[in-house]
This record gives sequence, C-alpha cells and structure tokens, in this order.
Amino acid sequence: MIENIRLSFQGIWSHKLRSVLTMLGIIIGIASIISIVSTIKGTNEQIKQNLIGSGNNVVRIQLYQQDADYVYDPTYEGIPDGIPTLSDETYSQILELPDVEGASVYNRRQNYNNSFYYGNTELSGCEVYGIDNTYFSTCGYKVKRGRSFVPKDFQDFRPVAVIDSNTAKLLFQGEEPIGKTIEYDSIALVVIGVVEEDSKFEPVINTLEDYFTYAQSNSAGKVFLPNSIWPMFFSYDEPQEAAVRAASTEAMSTVGKSVADLMNATNTNGSIVYKGEDTLQKAKDLQDLSNATNQQLIWIASISLLVGGIGVMNIMLVSVTERTREIGLKKAIGAKKRRILWQFLTEAAVLTSLGGLIGVGAGIGLSELISTLTKAPVSISIPFIFLSVLFSMIIGIIFGLLPSVKAANLNPIDALRHE
Repeated sequence: MIENIRLSFQGIWSHKLRSVLTMLGIIIGIASIISIVSTIKGTNEQIKQNLIGSGNNVVRIQLYQQDADYVYDPTYEGIPDGIPTLSDETYSQILELPDVEGASVYNRRQNYNNSFYYGNTELSGCEVYGIDNTYFSTCGYKVKRGRSFVPKDFQDFRPVAVIDSNTAKLLFQGEEPIGKTIEYDSIALVVIGVVEEDSKFEPVINTLEDYFTYAQSNSAGKVFLPNSIWPMFFSYDEPQEAAVRAASTEAMSTVGKSVADLMNATNTNGSIVYKGEDTLQKAKDLQDLSNATNQQLIWIASISLLVGGIGVMNIMLVSVTERTREIGLKKAIGAKKRRILWQFLTEAAVLTSLGGLIGVGAGIGLSELISTLTKAPVSISIPFIFLSVLFSMIIGIIFGLLPSVKAANLNPIDALRHE
C-alpha cells in the first residue's frame, strides 16, 4: 500500500498541470459544500441565540389565552378569575423538578398608562416587575452599582426600587441614580441599585424586522420592586409569572412544560392558562426551514463532485492507455491482477483526496470571505471536514474502479506490443 501511495504521488507530480485540472471539480465541489454547511451552521446558531437570548437557559412561564400565542396582559384585559397566586408548596415542587437549577416567582406589567418621573424627566413604556429575592440570581442579573434587595426591604415594605442600565440612562441622563427618588403613581421610590444581565444579549440585527423584534422591545428599560409592595401600585392576589433556570438549553422546553403543568394544577380558569415560552422549538422550526432551503444548495454543489468524479475517470483511462506497456511488463514478471487493480485505485483515491484537502482549505477561506462581505455568521464543522475528505476519497475509488479494472484485465502480450 505504501509503495502504491508513493507511485501515486510520483505520477501526480510528473503531470502537475493535468492533475490540478483533474482535481478542480473535486476542489470546487468540496469548497462549495463546506462553505454552505458552515453558513447553515452559523445561521442556525444565530437563530438559536437570537431567540433564546443570553444563554442563561431561563424559560419564562406566563399566562396565555387558551388558543393564542400572545401573553395575556392584565393592564388592558383585567385580572383573570380563577387563577390564584403561587403557593409555597407549588414553588417547592418546581424546585424539585428534574433539570431545574433555580426558580423565581414575580409579577410583571408593561407600563403604558403611568410613567416614572425623576424631576422633570418622564419615562413611559418600561416594564415593571414585582420580584422575590431569587429573581436576579435566577435570571442572570448582576449589580452594577448600589445594592440588590435585602430581606428587610421585603419585610418592612420599603418603597425602594432597582433599575436596569437602560432606565438609568433614560431617566437620569448621566446623573448618579443611587439614592435618588423617582415617582410612580404619586408614590416615591428610592433607587438603591442598578443591574444588568450578567451575559449581555446582543442579537444580530440585519433587517428592519429584526430591529423591531429585538431592539425596540428592550429599549425602554425595566424597574424592579419588592413583591411585598406590589399591591401599593397594582392589585392584591394578582396572578404571577415564573422564571425557571434549566440545567441546559436542550432541557428548556421540557422544564417549561413541566412547570406550566404544575402552575395550571390550581388554575380553574378554562380560557386562560400558563404556558412556557418554547423558544427552543421556535429556533428549531426556523432552523428546519433554513436547512430545507440550503439542502437544495448542497445538492446543486454536489453536481461539481459528480463532474469531478467523471474527470477523474477520464484521466485515469488516459493514464491506463499511456502506461499500457508498463502494465504489460509488470504482468510479464509476475504481477497479479489484484496488484495492478490496487495500484490504479490508490492513485485515483490519492488524487481525489488531495483535491478534497485543497477543497477544504478553499471552503474555509470562502466561508470567511462570505462572512466578511455579507456579515453572515459562519461556523466551521470539524467532523464535516473529515467527512468531506473521506467522501472525496470514496469518489476516487468509485470513479477509478472502471479504469483500474481495465488495467488489471489487460492481456500482457497485447500490452507489451502496444505502441
């Protein structure tokens, strides 16, 4: 085998231009497929990142109309009947579920009707949260300035607030917010801290639709209150939502469904139910659509491999014709059919394998070029690289089989007499 490989390289080197032209179809085919697969993989990761967010594996369980895909909004639709607040027993059961690493129960309103004020500065449209003492750790927030809530804040019903960085920027406009008083619905709140997500989520925004989907929804900021003072602003016994941190991204869908089932166990409202936001399924649906489209491109690119394989068969037939006397001489001194067959099969496999390796390099370079020019994300798949080289070798064996069999079956007398 080693001798066959050596002879193959010797034959390729002695006909360099012909060998390169023969490998061109393989190189183009492998490079095209590598670049397409890399772009698909990168796009799928972007879809997953854009939908799931910062990667802290938090799934939110919220109220939905029974057959609707939008979150129920008590600000406009009123407090629904038959949905009690979450009991300590249910909360404990949530924490005991498989793949649950943390959980928080909270109230939330999108603040449309009232505004937060600091002096003459008004902020409307932000989200208001009434949270427990586990919310920040569960959802991956860290304190940037000041402090978080402490047990005394909940026990003494202190009118304090923690804001996020967007709120601090919009409401205080460069001033230090810690210790300042803001006003909401004629109630004064002392700002004790500024928080931000520990793993900042920055979705890739390529279109105007992406901007409205990701950017605008997070631009107004968030204000966090202790859940003990929530009734001062809104309603007593208001249904809550839950944020649950799953052990892995893949477990998010299962965890969301399990927690929703627990929360719905005490829900007697037939039209409004708890559901976990299945961002993983949304990501999968979009990835499947992306894959279905790009599979067609892969098949088109594969035509280049077919053309390359035909080119290999053609050049190997030419090589057999050129070396007919050499084959006859080897047979005359006792070379077996199997020996001749493997020699030409090895040469074909080495030729296409070299083309595959060059194609991989070209494919990686093409992927990076596409990423630079179009800003599309790419992700190189190492297993697919090895698979591509193996596939190119198989093409050499398949398309080199006919010329190899022809060489092995040559009559040694006729071969020696060949001009």
